Amino acid sequence: MSGNAEVVEAFNAAVDLIDHNLAAGRGQKVAVIDKSGPHSYQALSDDINRFANVLRQIGVQREQRIVLCLNDSIDFPICFLGAIKAGVIPVPINTRFTESDYSFILEDSRAVALIVSSELLAPFEGHLKKHPALKSIIVSGDNVNGHLSLSELVKEECPEFTAADTCRDDMCFWLYTSGTTGMPKGTVHLHGNLRATAELYAKKTIGIRENDIMFSAAKLFFAYGLGNGLTFPFSVGATAILLEGPPTPEAVCNIFKKQGPTIFYGVPTLFAMLLASGHLPEKKEHNLRFCASAGEALPADLLARWQKQMGIDILDGIGSTEMLHIFLSNRPGDVRPGSTGKPVEGYDIRLTGDGGLPVPQGEMGALEISGPSSALMYWNRRDKSLETFQGPWTRAGDKYYQDEEGYFIYCGRTDDMLKVGGIYVSPFEVEAALIEHEAVLEVAVVGKADSDQLIKPRAVVVAKQTDFDAEILAEELKLFVKERLAAFKYPRWIEFVDELPKTATGKIQRFKLRDPS
Repeated sequence: MSGNAEVVEAFNAAVDLIDHNLAAGRGQKVAVIDKSGPHSYQALSDDINRFANVLRQIGVQREQRIVLCLNDSIDFPICFLGAIKAGVIPVPINTRFTESDYSFILEDSRAVALIVSSELLAPFEGHLKKHPALKSIIVSGDNVNGHLSLSELVKEECPEFTAADTCRDDMCFWLYTSGTTGMPKGTVHLHGNLRATAELYAKKTIGIRENDIMFSAAKLFFAYGLGNGLTFPFSVGATAILLEGPPTPEAVCNIFKKQGPTIFYGVPTLFAMLLASGHLPEKKEHNLRFCASAGEALPADLLARWQKQMGIDILDGIGSTEMLHIFLSNRPGDVRPGSTGKPVEGYDIRLTGDGGLPVPQGEMGALEISGPSSALMYWNRRDKSLETFQGPWTRAGDKYYQDEEGYFIYCGRTDDMLKVGGIYVSPFEVEAALIEHEAVLEVAVVGKADSDQLIKPRAVVVAKQTDFDAEILAEELKLFVKERLAAFKYPRWIEFVDELPKTATGKIQRFKLRDPS
């Protein structure tokens, strides 16, 4: 055996994001503003250490998983970074998932602890005892319902903690993303990935600064929101505004006017809602330098209306849970309406056709990305991992073409998945809910553009009976889906037909149902 063993440099993502701010004298600077008020970098650091000590006290071991189902408040970065500092794997999950989603994730991840906001506890209570690995339930908020109290546990611990001796390639955290079957997949990220997104996208591409105040409508449990509201501000010593409730136009505009963010991260659906709301401030009434958008393609008309109303750009980009954040983006001073811009520095992009061969410039191909923030794999999903992570390349599942000037133009999904408000929606999942209704014989769900050219689910239904009131049944079916799935998944349009187009083997031909526009 050779005696020249490779020396692995110590690196802990939580230490990397927080400690440099203390060393730079920013201990008393505001790191986070949430509903409880401002929180300094020193106070955040102390509570991160306290939570790391909590995990040690309750017996959580290094590399074990803990699930975080938390609203956007100071408790999220405390628990997320406290776990990482301890070498424990935090798994932030969507606060709008269903009870069955939560049960699946607890079982799939074999989480030993659940940290949950008191308002989000109800969908967990019915199955907590069904997960043998789950030992501790810790509740953030006043009503702990007989479980451990996060605030009580944290305040009892020491504000000092020696970080686990992790390295860049150690498993750091998971994010669950949905697939075409609707079953969430645990996407495994490494310690080095958070810094990569901050350095390459946040600093070098869009130019964030220490004096920025950042506000993200996308929540922290999303890969997009995690960067916007945690990684990016902490990486430069800026301030993050966290909104605990839903980002309604009124709530967002109130923050624009009263708290003066300099960067706002949204999704096209929300930008359209803000323009229609009548609540947007005048150009001289806000401090925004620019906005960023991801989650779905930004229509050129929507961008133009925003520029006229607000006097600033929206930098449209595309990222993914698998790549952690944006890898293709417009830039300040280089915004091409109707395009997703150019590759972020440090990322390589290729478009492939049949057989995996690159397509000529100007031709549509499947988007593949190579870069330093790619996930390692999907947990327990070997086949899906091999399909998505192919050597240095990650397959995005999107179709693009590159124009003659090098800008990338979005063409759609390579499969039937829909993106609604920046969140993936499986048409199969919506179909499965609709087919449970006694009046439904067959159904197909496809995407349809609304008046703002944003995609929403549209259901095409074959009813069992011919004698029915279409308008009444359509509303009944919408409510039926809302009661069974996360609210954003319900079909905005329901149309009734005598039969669905099918192949000779009986498969529904969804492409014949899609909106040609």
